[in-house]
Amino acid sequence: MSSGPDLDLDLGPDNLDIVDPDSYLRGFPHATFQRLRDHDPVSWWPEHDGGKGFWAVTRYEDLLYVSQHVELFSSAEGITLEEIEGEDFHLRRNMLEYDPPEHTRYRRLVSKPFSRREVYAYEEGIRGLARDVVLEARDFGDRFDYVDRVAKQLPMRMLGRLLGVPDSDGDWLVEQGDALLGNLDPEMTQYPVGLTDTDEFKHIPFRSPAALELYQYAEHQADLRQGCPAHDVIGKLLEPTIDGEKITDLQFKNFFVLMVSAGNDTTRYTMAAGLKALAERPEQFAELRQACIDGNTDLVESAVEEILRWGSVTMHFRRTATQDTELRGKQIKAGDKVVIWFSSADYDERQFPNPYQFDIHRSQNDHVAFNLRSPHLCLGAQLARMELKVLLEELLPRITSVQLDGPIERLRSNFICGMKRLPVKVTWA
Repeated sequence: MSSGPDLDLDLGPDNLDIVDPDSYLRGFPHATFQRLRDHDPVSWWPEHDGGKGFWAVTRYEDLLYVSQHVELFSSAEGITLEEIEGEDFHLRRNMLEYDPPEHTRYRRLVSKPFSRREVYAYEEGIRGLARDVVLEARDFGDRFDYVDRVAKQLPMRMLGRLLGVPDSDGDWLVEQGDALLGNLDPEMTQYPVGLTDTDEFKHIPFRSPAALELYQYAEHQADLRQGCPAHDVIGKLLEPTIDGEKITDLQFKNFFVLMVSAGNDTTRYTMAAGLKALAERPEQFAELRQACIDGNTDLVESAVEEILRWGSVTMHFRRTATQDTELRGKQIKAGDKVVIWFSSADYDERQFPNPYQFDIHRSQNDHVAFNLRSPHLCLGAQLARMELKVLLEELLPRITSVQLDGPIERLRSNFICGMKRLPVKVTWA
């Protein structure tokens, strides 16, 4: 296999402003981040909106160091670039914005529905939903927007099933999640951060009024379960642990917002990235299709991991230095924002041979799409893997070919790397 990118992959210019969300409208700017990894792996970036600036950590090894040393690099002042302090931050804080041991306790309160045992129990339900989504797409014809017809549908329906809410609420929940994670994109929200004044919403997640709508919805769902326990994720979240601890009302609402946004959008965008990669590589598509037909789960699971690395949908998380420290020779001061770039680390040549080669056979694929080897390992990692695997197994045997069929439209964001539209043409089996 050659050492360069396959398909003459356009890595983009090497001098883009990584703060500007418009820098990501053509996809992740790989050439810029490769230059940073090679020549300035811990680099300082000013911000344009009055923020105090941040250190960008772009190499895999350094990202793991920052992720694991929570005593030096804290999540407790926020995980996005935005600087919110005091009561405003306390009101909007979610599970990701705690350090151990508080994070460990919080995680214990909400982790039961996402355990490996629980996720495997969902498999047949996920498979049935995936089959329905694929058959509905087939009824639509051979040309369609894969994001709208498939990649959005399965996570949305799965989320509704897990939460125990009516299927008719699914589209509305997705719209709210889009407004949250797409809070920089004027197509996704009427209040795009940086383009409109959102100060009145600074006390709620993502500075988005959609979070207020989700708060009210979560409260209603909790009320429905009072005195009538339900065997769904909401019901399990509201149950006390074996030690009698319970999640607070504010924690429940903020965790609900997190589930609706991260649990839906990131999986959708990963599914879209995976199909685009396969459409551009017919030989790998054909091989993976046959593996799905033959029941070769090892290759399907290997492909899932490569899709996760290749997509790296959550581009970064922020940490805050708790004390003066040094990283790659740079003097980081207490209070400095330190931003770890997963999408850069997952293409670091020091960790991944030929990183610009999409390879469903890639071995030792220790990507960081789920914040690997960190106390903040994604709670929904096993569920997302399951959804991706089952979708491949239900979709690929039913199509003999897939081609891109029009311009791709991407999310305007410096936080989430996603495709809003992916037009495809397929040949149904």
